[in-house]
Amino acid sequence: MESPRPEKVAVVDEVRTRLDEAHAAVVTEYRGLTVGDLAELRKSLTAAGGEYKVFKNTLVRRAVDGGPHALLGELLVGPTAIAFVQGDVGAVAKALRDFSRTNSHLVVKGGVFDGAMLSPAQLGALADLPPREVLLARVAGALQAPLAQFASLLQALPRNLAYGLKALVDERGGLAEPVAPEAEAAAEPVAPEAEAAAEPVAPEAEAPEPEAAASEGDD
Repeated sequence: MESPRPEKVAVVDEVRTRLDEAHAAVVTEYRGLTVGDLAELRKSLTAAGGEYKVFKNTLVRRAVDGGPHALLGELLVGPTAIAFVQGDVGAVAKALRDFSRTNSHLVVKGGVFDGAMLSPAQLGALADLPPREVLLARVAGALQAPLAQFASLLQALPRNLAYGLKALVDERGGLAEPVAPEAEAAAEPVAPEAEAAAEPVAPEAEAPEPEAAASEGDD
């Protein structure tokens, strides 16, 4: 059996390495694209964080056979080029979609992302998403909103507590008025000495009654 040519082995190894290092990969068919079209497409994909490479299907099948990217094998029909994604998958999907709108010769067949297959419709949905930076900003804003609401709640607690206390006081008839100092003095208990002086005089202590008149028999 003839050994594979070194150049073919090198291509197979290159495909494996690129797939392993990429965040995702998108398989396309480029039949009918001119050299100028391919150059324009590569430029737009590079700006989006992708790299566009043309390979023979037989060599790509060898590279993915039995590996984590084996699902790509079913997409390898016709002249094939692969967009290797090093950044935002949505940005690369958008660049491919925008190019295909002006050049119908480019056909997006599908791809793989994190070991899962992506259909052309799923790639189109990713293309419709806002840029990664915008999504991150929205997530950060969503996380900050509850914190801001919680801070506002904490600031409102003292004010609401004061309102609650006032309502409770009003419900119970208001605060008791302070007692004037004169009233306090008048309400002070009488000292024991004063009580003794004010006690009523016992009957024995009253003035003695006049002596009874001399009996009528006395001269």
